[in-house]
Formats: sequence, C-alpha cells, structure tokens
Amino acid sequence: MDIEKLDIEGAFAFTPPVYRDQRGLFTTPFEGAAFAEATGRPLFTVGQVSHNVSAAGVLRGIHYTAVPPGKAKYVYSPHGRVRDFMVDLRVGSPTFGRWTEHQLGGDTGRAVYIPVGVGHAFQAEEDDSIVVYVMPGHYVPANELTVSPLDPAIGLPVATEPHLLSQRDAEAPTLAEAGERGLLPDYDRCRELELTL
Repeated sequence: MDIEKLDIEGAFAFTPPVYRDQRGLFTTPFEGAAFAEATGRPLFTVGQVSHNVSAAGVLRGIHYTAVPPGKAKYVYSPHGRVRDFMVDLRVGSPTFGRWTEHQLGGDTGRAVYIPVGVGHAFQAEEDDSIVVYVMPGHYVPANELTVSPLDPAIGLPVATEPHLLSQRDAEAPTLAEAGERGLLPDYDRCRELELTL
C-alpha cells in the first residue's frame, strides 16, 4: 500500500497494488494496518457505507457535516473515473481554504481519507462512475451542509459547461458566505471529534 500524506492537514491518499490477469483485476482499497500506520489510530467504527452512480460531467459537492457531530469519510471509486476534491473548511486550520485533487477510478483502487470538517466534491469523467463512502454514524439530513463547488475564491478546476449539479449544490453559499453565517466548523473542535470516531 502506497500512503501519501496530502496538503490538507490530516488527509491521506492510499494506493494499493492492483493485480491484473485475463479475468480482470483485484485490489484492496482499504487495509487497516496501512490506515493505522498513516494516522496513528484505527479507522472509525463503520456506521454506514453508501455509494452513488454519476454520469460524465456530474459535479457533486462541496459536502461536509456540521460539527458537532462531524463526520470523517473514507472514499474510493470501484468503477469509472472521477476527479476527486477535498477542501479544508476548518476555521483556524493551518490549511484552511486549501484544496487537493485526486484521480479515483476502478482501475487503480486509490482511496482518500477525508478528516472531520474537510469538504468533499467530485466531478465524474466517465458515465456510470461509482463513488463509495465509508463513514461513521448515519446520514442525518439536517447535519449535512454544502459550499458552492463553483466558488471562484476556492477555484476548483471543474468543467464549467455543462454543470450537472443538484439544486442544493447550485444554491450553496460561497466559502465566505458560509463563514459569515457561522456554518464552517472550528479546527480544534474537528480534531477533538476525530479522535472520538
């Protein structure tokens, strides 16, 4: 397992070996020992595993969970290909406002760990791209928030036309507006909560 510490504090990428033969491929996007080595702790207790399927061009995010309760995510794409983005939304973080980009796809098994308070977005590059989310707890709609993936102050390099966005994402506040409304999580509180997952 290749482990990469990312430019966002507390975030990691994991790229496993991929074994190919005439039948196809086999890979393991998550290994507990590799995760513990990178983060210094075991993965959170899994409360929910979800996935979505997206057409080419679909843009989802920037999604995050209110703090508290906060939610970390372990994310990979077993089919298709996506440009995956993390944005540090934690006020007071040394990497606040910074984003990283990763290619996730069924041919690589690459996965990313998204810490509490870090937003997640992706744009599908192929039809029927699947993104899997491994998370603690369960989905509570009132706790799920979004920041505009089109906010020029963030500057995600997403395709501008056509935008295939949900109404919720299309109407999401900018990073500055979310900050003014008190919707952004506090860095220290996020770090505390992460240790309890």
